[in-house]
Amino acid sequence: MVKRLFDILISLFGLIISSPITIPTMIAIWLQDFHHPFYIAARVGKDGKLFKMVKLRSMVVGADKTGVDSTSSADSRITAVGRFVRRYKLDELSQLWNVLKGDMSLVGPRPQVARDAALYTKVEQGLLRVRPGITDISSIVFADEGEILKDSRDPDLDYNQLIRPWKSRLGLFYIEKQSFLLDIQLIWWTAMAVLSRSRSLSGINKILVKLDADKQVIEVAKREKVLTPFPPPGADDIIKQR
Repeated sequence: MVKRLFDILISLFGLIISSPITIPTMIAIWLQDFHHPFYIAARVGKDGKLFKMVKLRSMVVGADKTGVDSTSSADSRITAVGRFVRRYKLDELSQLWNVLKGDMSLVGPRPQVARDAALYTKVEQGLLRVRPGITDISSIVFADEGEILKDSRDPDLDYNQLIRPWKSRLGLFYIEKQSFLLDIQLIWWTAMAVLSRSRSLSGINKILVKLDADKQVIEVAKREKVLTPFPPPGADDIIKQR
């Protein structure tokens, strides 16, 4: 109840104070190709129910019909204005509307497209027990997702092998440890990441250590080492069943 009330108050306030940024950005997106400045994306929400997520459009019209869900920083589908929008996470501001409606929360595991959610192991399906969020631990740790996939020949495959296993573990860890205080901390470190990614990662590391996260998860979350393919949580159960 407290979390929902907080979501409503902050999202309403956020929509109002961000309008001097959002409105000019909308105009810039529209002037670039004279198409709608918003991208309405179908995402999997709480209990596996689909909802329409609102984002400021950062890609060419019809980009979602190419069959590629993961996006690298070098993706040719990203527009000139879109690169600016993505760089400063401006496309996330409009998702405050989804928070206000109750589709999302300020903090929670990031919502996935249906194709990605369909790949979830039984353990990963636990991510669907809560409302998806605008930010969470993995949003900070993998804020450079586009750079990770920059030279990838198959962004979706690399995402599922390099990033998804850890995003899922961090998301499940958040659900296990979630609290109002943790939400406030994650919102703070999300904002801080715009100014200093290193300080933000350091803050996340302290949170993970304090809350007794798995040592391997803590090491990966530092982002000091090259990511290598790793199975998602619950993959061992699938192998055993075979």
